[in-house]
Amino acid sequence: MQISPEKEVAELVGRLMLAAARTAPKARGQDEILTALITDPEEKEILAQEMEKVAERGKAFAFFKRDAQNVRQAEAVVLIGLKFERPVGVNCGACGLDCERLRQAEKTSGDYEGPVCAMRLLDLGIAVGSAVSLAKDLCVDNRVMYTIGVAARRLGWLTAQVILGIPLSIKGKNIFFDRKT
Repeated sequence: MQISPEKEVAELVGRLMLAAARTAPKARGQDEILTALITDPEEKEILAQEMEKVAERGKAFAFFKRDAQNVRQAEAVVLIGLKFERPVGVNCGACGLDCERLRQAEKTSGDYEGPVCAMRLLDLGIAVGSAVSLAKDLCVDNRVMYTIGVAARRLGWLTAQVILGIPLSIKGKNIFFDRKT
């Protein structure tokens, strides 16, 4: 008999979310999505501590500390990132450049690195949407968090320009519901 197997279920759902992100539709069928699953308590603590370091930037970043607590409480954390290598090539202009100028543009780095192709960012959004939709369908509480992605990128956990994190929780009450900064 296995009593309270929530951690194992969260890990399984996390793996299924990675599959959903991987198989989500992408522009021109080109896959520039990276994924990872964090279940180890020590890794979650390292991530949470990095989030708290970002919170030290000032009052406007206090939500990083709040989200760090959610990482500690979560059974698992999914990371989904964009490793931008080449624009889609349709010259849509959404990034503010044409595709050739985007290829040659000087990179800027902050929480994320840019510029990146807007179509590739849409691919990231669709991958994240597919993943969280699956978690919702399986009744696993989750939130898409910019804060987790920033910390994961600072730690070098994915070689991606943009990363989003999704903590997973299976508890009697949704830990993401009554959060306060």
